Amino acid sequence: MERGAADLIERARAGDGDAFRQLTEPHRRELQVHCYRMLGSLQDAEDALQDTLLSAWQGLGGFEARASLRTWLYRIATNRCLNALRAASRRPAQEWNIPNVEPPEPTRLGEVTWLEPFPDALLEGAIGAPPGPEARYEKAESISLAFVTALQLLPPRQVAVLILRDVLGYRASEVAGMLDTTVESVNSALKRARASLQRHQSPGARRGRPPAAGSPAEEAIVARFTSAYESADLDALVALLTDDVFTSMPPMPLEYEGRDATARFFALLLASGRAYSLIPTRANGQPAFGSYVRGPDGVRHATGVFVLTLAGDQISALARFEGSVLPWFGLPRSLPPR
Repeated sequence: MERGAADLIERARAGDGDAFRQLTEPHRRELQVHCYRMLGSLQDAEDALQDTLLSAWQGLGGFEARASLRTWLYRIATNRCLNALRAASRRPAQEWNIPNVEPPEPTRLGEVTWLEPFPDALLEGAIGAPPGPEARYEKAESISLAFVTALQLLPPRQVAVLILRDVLGYRASEVAGMLDTTVESVNSALKRARASLQRHQSPGARRGRPPAAGSPAEEAIVARFTSAYESADLDALVALLTDDVFTSMPPMPLEYEGRDATARFFALLLASGRAYSLIPTRANGQPAFGSYVRGPDGVRHATGVFVLTLAGDQISALARFEGSVLPWFGLPRSLPPR
C-alpha cells in the first residue's frame, strides 16, 4: 500500500472524516453503478451505497489491507446488496394511469416492475480500475437496460457472482473471499447464471450491435424517432422498429413484443389527440427522451422518460418510465409554450 493511502487510513481510523472521504470518493461512482446493476433501481442503489459507506466507516479498523481498499469496498457493497435482495419488499406494480385511454391487451406482464433508468451523467467517473482479464462484457453492454433487466431475474447469489466475475473481472478465488464461499461454489453459480442470463434476455437484446454513442448513425435514428413521435406519424415510427421490438413501461407491468403489438400501443398514444414534445437525454448508455404533452394553455407537461435500444439502424426495444425519474436527468416538470 502506498504511504499516502496508509496515512489516510490511519487518519480515518482516528475519526478524520475528510481522510475517509478522500479514500472512498474515487470509488463512489463505480460502487453506485455496481449497486444499480445488482438492484435494478437507482433509488435502491443509492440506499445501498450509503449503507456501504457507513459500514466501511464503522469497520475501517478491521481493514487489514490483504486486498485493495477498492476490493474491500466491493465486498461490503455486494453483501449490502445481497441483504437488500433477500429482504426485498419491491415497489409494487402500478396500474395504467393515462386518463381516458384504454391500453391494448399486452403480450405479457413483466416481472421487473421496479426497474429504473440510470442517467449517463452519473456514469462519468464511474470507471475505476480496468476490469480484470476474465471480464466478458464491455462497459456499454454491462450497463444497458437489457442486461440490467435480465440480471433481476436471477437468484441474488448468481447476480453477485456474474457481476463480480464477468463484468468486473475478479478471479474466482477473489469472489469466493468476498462472498465467504468456495471457489467451487463460485464456479457453479457462474455457470448457472450465464445460462439463465442467456434465456432471460429479450429477443431484441440479441440483435445487431447499436451504432456508437453520439455517432451520425445514432443521431439519424434519434432524429427520425423524434420527428415521427412529435408529428404523430405512426407509419414512420413503426418503420423504425425491428420485427421483434420489445416495449415495456416500469413500474407498470404491461409489455408488448413484436412490431404489431408495439404499433397498437403507440397508435393509441398518438391517436389520442395529444401533442407531444421530446427533449433528448441519455440513460444506460442509450438514447433517451423526456416526453412532454401540451396542455390547453400551451404549457407542456412531463409524462415520462423513453429509453431506446438500438440495433443497427432500427429500434429493438423501447422502455417508458414514469415522470418521477425526470429530476435525475435534470429535466423540468413542465416546459413553456412554443
